Amino acid sequence: MQTHLLVPHPANPPLAVIAVEARFGVVGPWLQLRWRVEGAGKVMLPPFTGRRRADNLWRTTCCELFMHTKGAAGYTEFNFSPSESWAAYAFRGWRESAGNHPVSHDPAITPRPGRNLLIVDVALPLADLPPLPAALSLNMVIEEAGSTLSYWAMAHGDPDKPDFHHPACFAAHLAPPETP
Repeated sequence: MQTHLLVPHPANPPLAVIAVEARFGVVGPWLQLRWRVEGAGKVMLPPFTGRRRADNLWRTTCCELFMHTKGAAGYTEFNFSPSESWAAYAFRGWRESAGNHPVSHDPAITPRPGRNLLIVDVALPLADLPPLPAALSLNMVIEEAGSTLSYWAMAHGDPDKPDFHHPACFAAHLAPPETP
């Protein structure tokens, strides 16, 4: 598993969250993802909806995965809500929508809120990913009490406003799984 510390965008500091860690790895036919939030006592969690596709999940606490296949012009965005709703979008180029990205199975999203810790685990079938190898961007939008929003990424490309679509955010890499 690769582990990355996410950093908040300086234009939108968190209220009480002190650290966000994201990690990923391939386990069998699945991409396993985990976001771990320390200082989560004031994090606002959306109400439970069950596993279903939904839009605008990024407007509140939401985990995100962006993938850019090596040599491709476009990229894919996945949103995973602690409500267990999810979304997947395809882009032809920077913020140039190509509609929904097809997904064969609902991602398995398991939120584990604690008193001052939030963990969100996600399992996504490798078959639903764009072709590998790919550059990855692991991000998180966090809403805390009083509608305070902070935007966490492995790297930020625009110092003035958060933009998870920015190429600088794609700071990790996922290779195709090794075949025995």
